[in-house]
Amino acid sequence: MSAFNQTPDQAFRARELHELLGMPTDEASVNITRSRLGRLTRQGFLTQPGRGRCQKRT
Repeated sequence: MSAFNQTPDQAFRARELHELLGMPTDEASVNITRSRLGRLTRQGFLTQPGRGRCQKRT
């Protein structure tokens, strides 16, 4: 959530978040992040402005 708080108007893909935060970019790690982003979207913390992209709800 820190990346979303720093740039609330920017939408990210899971792989972009991994690169931004210096996390491993292997497919398994990115898939876990995709799952977490989906959960945060369903809970209302994030919106999905485009397919595969997540942005902080304003």
